[in-house]
Amino acid sequence: MDALPITGHLAELRRRLIFCVCAWLPAFVLCYSFAEQLFQFIARPVRAALPQGSSLVFINATEPFFTYLKIAAFAGLLLALPVILWQIWLFVAPGLHGHEKRFAVPFVVASCTCFAAGTWFGFLYVFPLMFRFLVSFGTGGGDIEAMLSMGAYLGLSSKLLLAFGLVFELPIVIFFLARMGIVDHRWLSRNRKYALLAAFLTGAILTPPDIVSQLSLAGPFMLLYEVGILVARLFGKRSAPGEV
Repeated sequence: MDALPITGHLAELRRRLIFCVCAWLPAFVLCYSFAEQLFQFIARPVRAALPQGSSLVFINATEPFFTYLKIAAFAGLLLALPVILWQIWLFVAPGLHGHEKRFAVPFVVASCTCFAAGTWFGFLYVFPLMFRFLVSFGTGGGDIEAMLSMGAYLGLSSKLLLAFGLVFELPIVIFFLARMGIVDHRWLSRNRKYALLAAFLTGAILTPPDIVSQLSLAGPFMLLYEVGILVARLFGKRSAPGEV
């Protein structure tokens, strides 16, 4: 295929973005009709962590409305994720070799599965532990009540769910980098110490400033990095004969 000029790439990118928006918009509308139920579901971990008699509150009149809009937008994004990933693949596919294009369906399926596994892991295992720790720490003095804003909670929880989803994509990223010959399992093994540093920096940036939250993200990051090394060993680009 002939190389497209930069204007051609921009036009193609615009086309793919339009498809992504067209997939997200009906998903957003659908999710908004269940926005209250979705919020009740995502608020379960923090409700369980709050002391008896405490509950989530809103601090201005528009907060519930915008909170439900945001949760519908986030849930719609998750619902439209397969289409969005497919459009990403279609955008990069012209630059791939013929034998690499067969990874289209596995890429979409594996990426969706890893992202869903990351968000489910964060919600099911990390949120209860993290919010119990944070709430008990905040109310430990005995004269402070926990009155958490629903908007602030959604902002924190959606950021964390996105962070866990993206971290669980690490083996997929390493797979494609290894297939393109950018990294190999030897290079990844030699740079474990930098991956460990990146794991804790990621945890420090994306999670609340407590050791429980940071370890909850850094631990899976390092485990998935090791999975990525194995993936690079099994599926990485093979060296040409005589090449070191």
